[in-house]
Amino acid sequence: MQTHELEQHLLKVSILVTSLMAASGIVFGLYCRSQSIVFDGLFNAIDSSMAFLSLVVARLLVKGTGRRFQTGYWHIEPLALALNGSVLLTLCAYGFVNAISSFLQGGHSLVFDGAIVYTAVTALVCALMHQYVRRRNRKVQSELIELDVQSWWMSMSITTALLLAFVVGYVLQDGPYAFLTPYIDPGIMAVLALALMPGPAKTVIKAVSQILKITPSELDGEISRLMTRMSQRYGFEAFTHSALQIGRGFFVEIHIVLPEAMNAWRVTELDQVRAEIADGIGREGPNRWITIGFTRDRRWI
Repeated sequence: MQTHELEQHLLKVSILVTSLMAASGIVFGLYCRSQSIVFDGLFNAIDSSMAFLSLVVARLLVKGTGRRFQTGYWHIEPLALALNGSVLLTLCAYGFVNAISSFLQGGHSLVFDGAIVYTAVTALVCALMHQYVRRRNRKVQSELIELDVQSWWMSMSITTALLLAFVVGYVLQDGPYAFLTPYIDPGIMAVLALALMPGPAKTVIKAVSQILKITPSELDGEISRLMTRMSQRYGFEAFTHSALQIGRGFFVEIHIVLPEAMNAWRVTELDQVRAEIADGIGREGPNRWITIGFTRDRRWI
């Protein structure tokens, strides 16, 4: 199975499993009167829709270039990641506010035994899916799949924490601390919502920086150091460069002012210099776009 086919296969599996978990979470949450389980079901429902969006983007990325998108569809990937992260971040914020509101109103009772069964099964499914997708993504190296891995980890964290909280509530419900049980569900949801916010927030920040075409400082420094070494070797009079990482697309443009000593170099010799620079940049593959131009006139850099 080719890399892009494996990527789409993993997304399809995630969509199917997440959709089933979303439906079961909402149903069991309503049955057990648990806001946190309903939150978990909604989280999975949104995650499923975002996984479907990721599948659409993955199919676009393998189409290559076209008349209207002559450099490919790389820019769509960070847009999808930004949307995905923003929706999950909004859900976490909503869950936190809703949990605090319920907590202040005195909490609510729930069916602990049904909640324990649901969260135990769901946590197991999430753990298996997390390991499966993470292991297969070692070959694909896809940011879309990596976000899916993160989502499975978040889902596993949610359900595991819920399971522990429900077990504690089940133990306390017939004892002297039974008055605490109504606060367990909103309390754990508030903690989870806060704990899960950093993941989507980091995704949004990274995606927005790519949408705005902000060059990472480490990437700029890497290209600058490479061209400084090449200038010392060949005596380039000056150079300019720009580099971008948009989704999995990697774009580098370099313009070089040649010294007078290289004025008579043949094209094949300049091609060898170009190949040496490209090798120094690395990241060879269909996602790399490199433009290297030579001139004797500083106006063209």
